[in-house]
Amino acid sequence: MKGLFKSKPRTPPDIVRQTRDLLSYADRSVSIPDLRESKRQEKLSELSKNLRELKLILYGNSDAEPVAEACAQLTQEFFKGDTLRRLITSLQFLSLEARKDATQVVANLQRQQVNSRLIASDYLESNIDLMDFLVDGFENTDMALHYGTMFRECIRHQIVAKYVLDSQHVKKFFYYIQLPNFDIAADAAATFKELMTRHKSTVADFLTKNEDWFFADYNSKLLESSNYITRRQAIKLLGDILLDRSNSVVMTKYVSSLDNLRILMNLLRESSKTIQIDAFHVFKLFVANQRKPSDIINILTANKNKLLRLLADVKPDKEDASFEADKAQVVREIVSLKP
Repeated sequence: MKGLFKSKPRTPPDIVRQTRDLLSYADRSVSIPDLRESKRQEKLSELSKNLRELKLILYGNSDAEPVAEACAQLTQEFFKGDTLRRLITSLQFLSLEARKDATQVVANLQRQQVNSRLIASDYLESNIDLMDFLVDGFENTDMALHYGTMFRECIRHQIVAKYVLDSQHVKKFFYYIQLPNFDIAADAAATFKELMTRHKSTVADFLTKNEDWFFADYNSKLLESSNYITRRQAIKLLGDILLDRSNSVVMTKYVSSLDNLRILMNLLRESSKTIQIDAFHVFKLFVANQRKPSDIINILTANKNKLLRLLADVKPDKEDASFEADKAQVVREIVSLKP
């Protein structure tokens, strides 16, 4: 007789709907006023189980791969209402394990397609203010890594990345990258790199419109930072940006600046081999520029012997034929320079 009354298994949309309802218990200040705390904790425990279940559906486990149809149903229901908004804004009130599961769920949903469409992109376009909430989350030490992971996955959508680049938020990363908490600073650096390299046409458009203030801040706040890790990450990313063909117009302007050249020459003198090599990959663009302004030619010529001695010592740890060929070409160009 017992078997006749078994409850019907919950479908993915059922779990999403129940999760949405349970999120109303997360924030005690807006939760049902006369609800006993023990009852609220019971609801939060249910919420944690639901988040684990949602994660299992989306990621699968060692015994089973995710089922495409279940993932599509889950995704569709998730973006029907305000579940994503509720989950993001309630995250700080959840347990650590529930936060981790919620972060993985939100990250995965950005990649889920329904009828060949990334419906997360459409949702975020209509709820773009969530990006304001997430980017400011880098300042919350307890929540920054969760918000940062979510934010980084959201900017996979070009419309979201464009919003961030066109806002004042991009300027915040010059500060976040240098936060004293190493893990948060590293996460911010990874996010900034994603923002500046993923959507090539959007980044090229942003740099063309904002190159003056952007590179002035990039140089003074990152390349000339007193923090070694900041300088190392910044020179590597600068190379990635300038060597991308989409940014060729901006690159030509960057390598025509005497101030930029001085900064790169200083980075070539760093004791760190990693910084030296990444600086070389940017410095070679100044030397290879066939339309060097006269002040660039003059400083390269005046420092010719110093530069040649310096370049002789710039070597990667492992033999690299491509690097050596580039260096030989740069040396030939410098030797041939005349004031």
